[in-house]
Amino acid sequence: MDLPLIYHPNYVAPIANTNRFPMQKFRLLHEMLLADGVASSEQFFAPELPELEAIALVHDYEYVQAYWTGNLDSKAQRRIGLPWSPELAYRTRIAVGGTLLTARLALQQGLACNTAGGTHHAFPNYGSGFCIFNDLAIASQVLRKEGIVQKILIVDLDVHQGDGTAVIFRDEPDVFTFSMHCQINFPAIKQISDLDVPLAEGLEDDPYLRTLAHYLPDLLTDFNPDLVLYDAGVDPHIGDRLGKLALTDTGLYRRDMQVLSTCVSQGFPVACVIGGGYCEDMRSLIYRHSLLHRAASEVYRQYRL
Repeated sequence: MDLPLIYHPNYVAPIANTNRFPMQKFRLLHEMLLADGVASSEQFFAPELPELEAIALVHDYEYVQAYWTGNLDSKAQRRIGLPWSPELAYRTRIAVGGTLLTARLALQQGLACNTAGGTHHAFPNYGSGFCIFNDLAIASQVLRKEGIVQKILIVDLDVHQGDGTAVIFRDEPDVFTFSMHCQINFPAIKQISDLDVPLAEGLEDDPYLRTLAHYLPDLLTDFNPDLVLYDAGVDPHIGDRLGKLALTDTGLYRRDMQVLSTCVSQGFPVACVIGGGYCEDMRSLIYRHSLLHRAASEVYRQYRL
């Protein structure tokens, strides 16, 4: 079997857009992966819509129900940063299903990638920073409830701290949250992850990768997770509008190769999500997101998964 990839076919429909969060990027990423020969259509799996009860393993049921039915108040919508629509509500829910399916396939195959996901600013009873439901946390809780895994490591390399994820799992010793992020960026008030690595503004490829190499191998050995969830946000890129770090395309690819090869070489299955990325040049943004899948395809071949 080739590297499993998750594609969300309903994302091709016209759905809510904002200048900061262009929804068409999910469809365009799928198209680029096919056009560039990174993947074939047979590698893609479509997720199912998860039950609201699964989402409520992490989020307050009243919040879940209010968002799904369009009854979330305007103040809560402003905090999220995205106007409600039925299409966005559907996209939000199916994205959770995509990350859950990615995790299941990673456990079977050793490595799998979503073409969406990474909504790490969603808290138990409210959304924030363009994030509505926390797909990483929900997938973790569903798999743990089913008894498929016990210990999960969340490696969050989005440029922004995974504050919602940190709060959700702050009292849960079997889920370890590792966030390596720009210190002076959103959120203004940081939460406490199990391991936070704040980075200085303008950090470039080599010092970034050395910092990652200082923490990740020991963390894997010491925590010994059953599954790694990897948030591969591309907003650490030097051209990102919301980033403030200075990674290049090559640096992002090296980062993804470093994370995936470090995990896979030690026998830890990895489920990947694309995380954040903000750029007016849509093709450049899609290419940056595709670097995760290019790296994953290479690692998958190298280790003959």
